[in-house]
Amino acid sequence: GIIVTNTPDVLSDATAELTMMLMIGAARRAGEGERLVREDKWKDWSPAFMVGTQVTSKRLGILGMGRVGQVVARRARGFDMQIHYHDARRLPPEKELGAVFHKSVEDMLPHCDFLTVHCNVTPETRGLMNARRFALLPPGAIFVNAARGAIVDDDALVAALASGRLRAAGIDAYKNEPHVDKRLVGLANTFLMPHIGSATVETRDAMGFRALDNLDAYFAGKQPRDRVA
Repeated sequence: GIIVTNTPDVLSDATAELTMMLMIGAARRAGEGERLVREDKWKDWSPAFMVGTQVTSKRLGILGMGRVGQVVARRARGFDMQIHYHDARRLPPEKELGAVFHKSVEDMLPHCDFLTVHCNVTPETRGLMNARRFALLPPGAIFVNAARGAIVDDDALVAALASGRLRAAGIDAYKNEPHVDKRLVGLANTFLMPHIGSATVETRDAMGFRALDNLDAYFAGKQPRDRVA
C-alpha cells in the first residue's frame, strides 16, 4: 500500500554539464594539471608540456539518447561536435538535431572520438562496454561515464586505458560506490568525480519541490504525477 514516486526531468541539465566537464577534463588532462599545481610539481614549460586533445569538431557518440543524452547532444553542438547516437528507438527527426542514428552499438563505436554513456542498467546493458566493444573505438578515443558503473567492465576499461588504446576516461559513476577501483585511481589518464551529476543547488531544490508536489497531490486525494509504483 506504499506509493513510490520519483523526480524526473530535473537533473538533465546538471548531468549534461558534468558530462561536458568530464569530456573536457579528460581531453585536456585537467586532473593531471591540477595535481601538478597542488603538489608543487609544476617546474617549467615546454611545447609538449601537458598536451591533450581538443573537443571542438570531434565526433561524439552518445549511448542512450534519453533526456540526459539529448541535452548532452545540444551542449556538444556548441563545440561543433558531430553527434552519433544509439538508442533502442530512433528519435523523431525534430529531436535528432542532425545527429546520426546507429541501429547497433557496434556500428556506432568506430565513429566515436568521444563516447559518453547515458543508459539505464538493465540485463542487456550490464557490462555492455566490454573489451570487445572498447576495441571497436578508434585508437585514442576518450570514454565518459556519468550514468551507472555497472554498464562498464572495469577490467576491460583499465586494460584499454593502461595500454593507451583509450587516451583517457572521465568517470562519475562506479560499480561499488563509494569504493572506487584502485586501478582507476592509479592511472594518470583518468579524470574522476565522486558521482556528483545532480549536485547543483538548482537541481537539488527542484528535486525537493517535485517531491513536495507529489506529496501535495497524494494528500489531496489525487494521483501523484510521478508515481512509479
